[in-house]
Amino acid sequence: MLSNPVIDLIAAHGSVRDYRPDSIPLETIQAVVSTAQHTSSSSNLQAYSVVAVTSAEKRARLAALCGNQRHIAEAPVFLAWCADLARLDRVCQIQGYQQVTDYFESFLVAAVDAVIAAQTAALAAESLGLGICYIGSIRNHPAEVIDLLELPPLVFPVTGMTVGWPAGRPFIRPRLPLDEILHWEAYDTRGQDERLRGYDRAMNATGIYRGRQVAAAGATPQPPEVYGWMEHAARRVSQAIRIGLKGVITSQGFGLK
Repeated sequence: MLSNPVIDLIAAHGSVRDYRPDSIPLETIQAVVSTAQHTSSSSNLQAYSVVAVTSAEKRARLAALCGNQRHIAEAPVFLAWCADLARLDRVCQIQGYQQVTDYFESFLVAAVDAVIAAQTAALAAESLGLGICYIGSIRNHPAEVIDLLELPPLVFPVTGMTVGWPAGRPFIRPRLPLDEILHWEAYDTRGQDERLRGYDRAMNATGIYRGRQVAAAGATPQPPEVYGWMEHAARRVSQAIRIGLKGVITSQGFGLK
């Protein structure tokens, strides 16, 4: 496989959940977010914002709202990446237009902008020796997060990110085979079962799921012989989660028609 410093940096990514207590200089966070601003954006609308949280009290509150994950409270910085159409609403007011936010596409554009910027920020942070961990559970209690961060209408927290100096080397998980991700000309499932089972064996060999089992939805006829990636993934996606999310998003002004 081709290699260069950027590819090597990306391939070395591992989520960091153990951080040193050292603070991060303000200019370092500014550099990370400034770099993210140079990423791709739909029609250059830049329909996202990020709230950087350094207050220990607020980080502790966020940790409680995001599944009591200790690294949220321990990391010196928490970044809340938000879909943001509020800024464009003001632009329309200034220019004498009315923004249309009734349709799902508007929210999707802003959400995609936010996550692309977040990933660019993640790479910038890792290039500086920092570690990050995405926090999808920022959507566990979105209304409370919105209140805590004082987000106005038309702003919604899509994902969170802890940022800090790693206390050790992160674990790099094996990924699905390239042939399972990359399709040529059309979606192709030939050989899929063999690839999935091979990946399952590779993930099981890491021991990552020991003590991290997810409860099955409903009764299972018999426990699996091996609790690995396939069982873990199947249990996760067979359960309904964050079922009130649409209501909070629409209450923030996104129509989702």
